[in-house]
Amino acid sequence: MRTIVWDDDRDCVAMVDQTLLPAEYTTYHAETVADLVESIEVLRVRGAPALGAAGAYGVALAARRNDAASYDEFATAVRDDAERVAEARPTAVNLAREVEVVLDELDEAETIAAARDATLERAKAIADEDVARNRAIGEHGATLLEDGQTVMTHCNAGALATVDWGTALGVVYSAHEAGSSVDVIANETRPLNQGSRITTTELLEHDVETTLIPDNASGLCMQEGRVDAVVVGADRIVLDGGEAFGEQGVVFNKIGTYKHAVVADRHDVPFVVAAPTSTIDPDSTADEVEIERRDPAELREIYGSQNAPTDVDVYNPAFDATPMELVDYVVTERGVFEPPLDRAAVLGDEGQPTP
Repeated sequence: MRTIVWDDDRDCVAMVDQTLLPAEYTTYHAETVADLVESIEVLRVRGAPALGAAGAYGVALAARRNDAASYDEFATAVRDDAERVAEARPTAVNLAREVEVVLDELDEAETIAAARDATLERAKAIADEDVARNRAIGEHGATLLEDGQTVMTHCNAGALATVDWGTALGVVYSAHEAGSSVDVIANETRPLNQGSRITTTELLEHDVETTLIPDNASGLCMQEGRVDAVVVGADRIVLDGGEAFGEQGVVFNKIGTYKHAVVADRHDVPFVVAAPTSTIDPDSTADEVEIERRDPAELREIYGSQNAPTDVDVYNPAFDATPMELVDYVVTERGVFEPPLDRAAVLGDEGQPTP
């Protein structure tokens, strides 16, 4: 199945429960908005494009779980629930953006029944569009790789971070489809090990030769010449770096991305960001982006076992900021771009992401 779908039989959201990988591959059903919000918060569903689909389906779920005597009361209740979904995680722009896109259907509908149909139809369309965009990203990105090369990646930017196919890993999959044998070095991605738990599971299922390394080995691997390119995804891309980063823009991605970019720059290894235009936030500066802080227990414990003193202070950011000056290529569904990014070229004449 896709990472996240609408289950027509149960009339709710269904998703791969990524918290149980790799030991179990099971489907979780979010029957209520509260279920969906909790799933987003605990990373049952994760990855910017997949979160966009979750936000879209969240509005449809809210429309089906709310009822009222008048349409206005109904629309207010749906918007309140949708706001809870949009605020479940702050950094990935896709979540809140796709919530807003589907909420627009409430303004067009005149009855509760029509709103329920329209929001679900739009949410399903957003999910389909994500798959098409990822396929295009993969095809464009594959042109940057040659047969026999090795790609390093961080966290999980594969099918399980999207509705299907993936962004960074989609580039690898498309290269294989085109006949190029590309290997992958996957960073474990502490503290929740999305690289070891999710990326390696996914790559092995696609018959991609994969080597897992601890995060701190990435520099050594590049120093030893084992890496031909670093390819990562993105949770948000801003075109204006603000006071801290300047005019070139910034890529916000899983914590550790910046470190890999610095080391790649030191060793002349191409650093590639693969992301749909829906991940680009053209109207915000880097100063305005909130970096999510995760639960200290993720560091104080490892799978329920104590890993540090219970009273030690913890700084556990989920993402970091990579200045665009360290990025060699940005790959979207529109093509391959070299920073600094031109808004019109990357986003089209209207200068806005594809909804």
